Amino acid sequence: MRWPLLLLTAALLSACGFHLRTSANLPFKSIYMTFGATSPLGVELKRNILASGNTVVLPTEEGAEATLQVLAETREKVVLILNSQGRASEYLLYYKLTFRVLDANKKELLPPTQITLKRDISYNSSQELSKAAEEVLLYRDMQTDMVQQILRRLAAIKSGVPTQVEPSEQPPAGNQADQQATPAPAAAPAVK
Repeated sequence: MRWPLLLLTAALLSACGFHLRTSANLPFKSIYMTFGATSPLGVELKRNILASGNTVVLPTEEGAEATLQVLAETREKVVLILNSQGRASEYLLYYKLTFRVLDANKKELLPPTQITLKRDISYNSSQELSKAAEEVLLYRDMQTDMVQQILRRLAAIKSGVPTQVEPSEQPPAGNQADQQATPAPAAAPAVK
């Protein structure tokens, strides 16, 4: 009786598109990351990269095929709704990360990229401790989501292919379809 139920559950989960998270398949064998040594995001990202089994995280940039440079990492809490007494009753939590990826020759594999995550949280002064714990859990959830988004972007990188067009690869001057249009200067207003 138990086996048919398990098979039915598995069939329903696969039919709805549910898949277990798989480890990242990164296009390089070694990476160096500029997160601080105690950064929770850096620690979780490192653990996920090492779980893939095909990429090592190096303690220094020397010998790394790729470098993930953290340009900015911020957490922000913004008032979303005020109650009738003018006190905050709902907040919006932001978690932002800006990073880029370079190869061993300092060529950009991924230009500066910003990932912004946000979550709503209600506030009630009579439940202050539980709301503080909820905020911590929401940031932890955003951190896990951030790691998965970084891994997807890293896995999409084509190793050794720069993201910027080299000057020698520019399209010929006569090809109008490939050139970017430059806006015409705005006309000066008529004076009466």
